Amino acid sequence: MPKRPLEGIRIIDSTYVFAMPYACGILTDLGAEVIKVEGIQHPDRAASVGGSPDGNAGDDPWNRAPAFNQLNRAKRSLTLDLSREEGRQAFKDLVKVSDIVVENYTPRVMRRWEMDYPNLIKLKPDIIMLSNTGYGHGDGPYSMYPGQATTMEAIHGLCWITGYNNDIPSKAGASYVDFLACWTGLFAVANALRYRNRTSKGQWIDLAMYQLGCYWTSEYIMDYQVNGRLNGRLGNRHPWKAPQGCYPCKEENNWCTLSVGDDDEWVALCNEMGRPELIDDPRFKTVLGRQQNHDVLDDIISEWSHELDKFDMQERLQAAGVPAGAVHDFKDTNLSKHYWSRGFLERVTWPEHRRDIGTRVLMGRPWQLNKTPLRIQEPVHTLGEDNRYVLQDLLHYSDETVAKLEETQIIGDKPIAGARRQPYVPPTPGAGQSTRTARLTTSNGYLDPNYKELLGLP
Repeated sequence: MPKRPLEGIRIIDSTYVFAMPYACGILTDLGAEVIKVEGIQHPDRAASVGGSPDGNAGDDPWNRAPAFNQLNRAKRSLTLDLSREEGRQAFKDLVKVSDIVVENYTPRVMRRWEMDYPNLIKLKPDIIMLSNTGYGHGDGPYSMYPGQATTMEAIHGLCWITGYNNDIPSKAGASYVDFLACWTGLFAVANALRYRNRTSKGQWIDLAMYQLGCYWTSEYIMDYQVNGRLNGRLGNRHPWKAPQGCYPCKEENNWCTLSVGDDDEWVALCNEMGRPELIDDPRFKTVLGRQQNHDVLDDIISEWSHELDKFDMQERLQAAGVPAGAVHDFKDTNLSKHYWSRGFLERVTWPEHRRDIGTRVLMGRPWQLNKTPLRIQEPVHTLGEDNRYVLQDLLHYSDETVAKLEETQIIGDKPIAGARRQPYVPPTPGAGQSTRTARLTTSNGYLDPNYKELLGLP
């Protein structure tokens, strides 16, 4: 197998929740050794929601959360209490033998601990540091705010343009900006490594999620700058394409989207619906007319789509030259032949000594390298599993020193009582319910009892 791009690179991952944990997980796919640092007083994995595989929390629910295992694949685990000097010293010692530090604390934290970039380069002059914050370092009025993607969508303007006309601003989905930060962080790390290879110098990456969100609403910002126009919410519609929308299909709660961008696509849609008389209807003959009569078109298309399977509708319209896409739920996504053919979904088997989870499907990468086949290397290690590897094999701490760190709870392999983030424990199900269905009774979710068979899992 060809050498992976980041083999030989060691990364300290002192991050929480989603954006940077996911970025560092992808870096393990690329060959980097990633050491995840979390405290038993404040473990990242305990914050993950989603229950446990098959509702089995086991004796260590903090190691079993699906989201945590998805994001942190193949990482080693070192526990350190960074609020105490002994923990910070071990962190600093690890910096001396590492290449990259990734952290997502508010700006004051690393500075207070004397582990910000000006201090880390004293320990290792060519260190690369990625600091992912909500609003960036500096003197801005928001700089000290803790960041969370779910609230930043409001502040950078995405909520203002998301939602239906004459309705309230809405979120775009599940922590949209986290994905932007993840992918942008990967790009920035690659650039910093290239710079170091050419100059032998490190670099500090100051990544502000707020600015990423603004970047992805840039056309609306520019429209205001140039035209003074304050755009609002369009729902599923488009400023100049028509018709565009999300239409009901035959099965309950099944939908398919379409977007007609020009007259040729309009003709193709009319013919596919078996309504050629609409082509020359004066109401719909021009884009402006179709925009003005969009409500009428929505009723016409819905009457047709309601008799179709969503995937059949997608295939028929695509074959006719009309952009269309069935709305996938997560079952559809996991069973998508296209995702599997792209290598985006992978089956990963957990060793028995790591939670006895078995074989599961994890999300890979949204891109491929034609000369370097990539795959998820292994599951994430259990909490504190690599304490002795890091402290003794890498840092050459003595048995006595490690024992003292364990005794004083600087390190450990279980969250301690009173930890700021307690392990997620699924609610007690009602009669006839699994823990999973108990959690989904107020949502549109459902439990598929045949999911393992469908996914090809033992």
